[in-house]
Amino acid sequence: MMTSSRPAERRTEMLAAGAAAVTVVLWASAFVSIRSAGDAYSPGALALGRLLSGAVVLGVICAVRRAGLPPRSAWRGIAVSGVLWFGFYMVVLNWGEQQVDAGTAALVVNIGPILIALLGARLLGDAMPPRLLAGMAVSFAGAVAVGLSMSGEGGSSVLGVALCLLAAFGYAGGVVAQKPALGRASALQVTTFGCVVGAVVCLPFAGQLAHEAADAPVSATLNMVYLGVFPTALAFTTWAYALARTTASRMGATTYAVPALVVLMSWLALGEVPGALTLAGGALCLAGVAVSRSKPRTPRVPRVPRTREAGAVRAAGAGEAGVPEPGPDQEVSPRTG
Repeated sequence: MMTSSRPAERRTEMLAAGAAAVTVVLWASAFVSIRSAGDAYSPGALALGRLLSGAVVLGVICAVRRAGLPPRSAWRGIAVSGVLWFGFYMVVLNWGEQQVDAGTAALVVNIGPILIALLGARLLGDAMPPRLLAGMAVSFAGAVAVGLSMSGEGGSSVLGVALCLLAAFGYAGGVVAQKPALGRASALQVTTFGCVVGAVVCLPFAGQLAHEAADAPVSATLNMVYLGVFPTALAFTTWAYALARTTASRMGATTYAVPALVVLMSWLALGEVPGALTLAGGALCLAGVAVSRSKPRTPRVPRVPRTREAGAVRAAGAGEAGVPEPGPDQEVSPRTG
C-alpha cells in the first residue's frame, strides 16, 4: 500500500507545481498588460472589464463540464475571497499604480505573501518550517532590490503607498478565506463564483466602463480581455488547484517569482533593459522561492538483516512474554490457530 501510494503522491505534487508555475507566469504577464490598458481605462472600469471577461469564460467552462453550484458550506469562503481579492484588490491595486511608480507598487504589494503566512498560521494552523521562513526572507530581499531599482524619482505618494498596502491586505485575506472553501468545492467552482462576486462588487463602475470602452483603442480593450481570460480565468483556476493541494503559506511564497518574471517580460516585450540591481533582485526572488518550496531530505533507515543475533533478541523478547525460547538448532514452527 505504501509503495503504490508514492507514485500517486508524486504525480499530485508535480501537477500542483505545474499549476503554480502557470499561475505565476500569467500573473507576471498581467503587469505588462495593465500598463497598456491602464492608459485608456480607469481603475474600476479596468477591474470590471477584466472580471466580466473572466466570468464569461469560466461560466462557459462550468456549463460544458456541468460543474453546478458549490455546496452551501463553501459559499462563505467564496464570497469573502470574491470581495477581498477579485473585487477590492484589483480596483485598489489599479488605483495605487496610478499614484506610484511600478517599483514602489511591487515592493509594497509583495508584503502580501508574508501576511498570508502569518494569517495562515493564525487562522488555518499552517506550519511555518524554517525553510519556508528562510525562503520568504530571501525572496523579500530580492523584491526590495527589484522595487528600489525600478522606482522613479518623485513618483511616489502617501495615497499610492496606502492603496498598495490595502491591496496587499486584500490579497492576503482573500487567499486565506479561499483555502477552506477549496476543501468543500472544486477549484473551478471556487474561481468561477469568486470571479462573479468580484464582478458584482465592481458593478458601480459599469457606467465608466461603457463610456471608456467607446473611446479606448482596440489594443487597450484587447489587453483588458486578455487580463480576464488568462491572468484571471485560467491563472486563478490553476492557483486554486495548487492551493487545494498545499498550504496557503507555501503558495504565497511561490508568488515571489512574479517580480523576476516581470523584469524578464518587460525586457522582452517593452524593451526595458534591467540594471544589475534589478537582475540581482530577480535572482534572489527565484532562489527564495526554490528554498521555500524545497523539502528536507529524510534519512533512509537501513533495513536490518535477519541474523542469528537478531533472532536471538526476538526470541528473548518472546521468552519474557511467556513463550518458550527455542534452542539454537531448533526450528521455529509457525503458530496456528
